[in-house]
This record gives sequence, C-alpha cells and structure tokens, in this order.
Amino acid sequence: QVQLVESGGGLVQPGGSLRLSCEASGFSFAFYSIGWFRQAPGKEREGISCISKSGGTTYYADSVKGRFTISRDNANNKVFLQMSRLSPEDTAVYYCAADSSGKFCGSPDYWGQGTQVTVSS
Repeated sequence: QVQLVESGGGLVQPGGSLRLSCEASGFSFAFYSIGWFRQAPGKEREGISCISKSGGTTYYADSVKGRFTISRDNANNKVFLQMSRLSPEDTAVYYCAADSSGKFCGSPDYWGQGTQVTVSS
C-alpha cells in the first residue's frame, strides 16, 4: 500500500526553526517529484516547495523563498523541509505529496495526512 507520513511538526516561537520529514512507502519513490503544501484554517491550500526525482531541481513559493530548504534522501525514501525564520503566518497543516507526471508537483498522485506547525510566542 502507498503511504506518506509527515513528522516533525509542533509549536515554535517566531524567528525559530523546525525541520519536517516525510517518509514514503509502497511506491517507487525515486521516480516521483515530491512537494510540500500547507493549509491554514479558512485559506486555500498553498504549494510551497517541490524537488525533482534526483534532487537536482527545486522550487520555492515566494512566501517561503530564502527561509525554507527542501531536500531528499532516496536511499531511505525520505524528503525534508528545513524551515527557518518562522513567523505566525507560517502556522498551518503541512502536507507532503508525490507526483509522477511531467508537471512539477502540479498534479500529485499521493498525499500524506499532514503535520501541524504552530508559530506563536
């Protein structure tokens, strides 16, 4: 069975850092681009980052560019999101997703259940 499991969320103070992890199983992980998305209550889901199959190409939304870094470890079927200089606007449920198409994280095939990130003093 296909599974994507996020971890690493929690409560952090403004200006702090947090690293999210996504572990995949049940499919050929190295043949999928992997994206990170987030959704806050009352807001649309936002695509914030994507990494290509080999890790050679990355994308960041303007809202996180310069603060977040995506990486992947294909040997262990994992992708990471290092988040720095966090602000309350980053509070959301964060999801990872896998995309096998030629559209760079534009049409995910599989989604994780999400992990809550709360930025508050």
